[in-house]
Amino acid sequence: MSKTPATKSPATAGRQNDRTDGVEYEELKRRIHGKLVDKLDLTRVGDLEGDVLRREIRLVVEHLCDTEDTLLNRNERERLVDEVLDETFGLGPLEFLLKDSTISDILINGPKHVYVERKGKMEKTTVSFRDNAHLMQIIDRIVSKVGRRVDEVCPMVDARLTDGSRERDHSSARPGRPGGLDSSFRRQSVEA
Repeated sequence: MSKTPATKSPATAGRQNDRTDGVEYEELKRRIHGKLVDKLDLTRVGDLEGDVLRREIRLVVEHLCDTEDTLLNRNERERLVDEVLDETFGLGPLEFLLKDSTISDILINGPKHVYVERKGKMEKTTVSFRDNAHLMQIIDRIVSKVGRRVDEVCPMVDARLTDGSRERDHSSARPGRPGGLDSSFRRQSVEA
């Protein structure tokens, strides 16, 4: 008797592939991101507009993928390129969750424990950060856009950010908490 596979939610769909969830994949992504940072001509980057810049950087990342000896299929390669771009321009691993309009809250309890609330129910995701330093880098990226900081002197921050038509409210982090950082993002309700 065969079982029908459970439907994956957008928070976990596409993140369950063993070839792209392992240490080797993360190391490849890190290596390509490092090469990208080394290769960027910052004087030229300042002259390019948002979409043009992202398109140009995508081409560089695709070329860097070609130089690596990898056995990624087209979907895995596309995911790798998207994740490097999210790390470069966006909020890293959070971008995947922020694109899902059914998620109302994102709760982070350390780099390896990311939860979402969808329709009033909490669920653990497969999204994670490399370590506390990576999580702190993303939190710093968020709060610095609104002129704030998170550290031992200022461990709690509330910030309002916009990403087009939605707003995310209440971002907080406590770097001194035993076990690492935590953070939460709440989307403003959209009335239908």
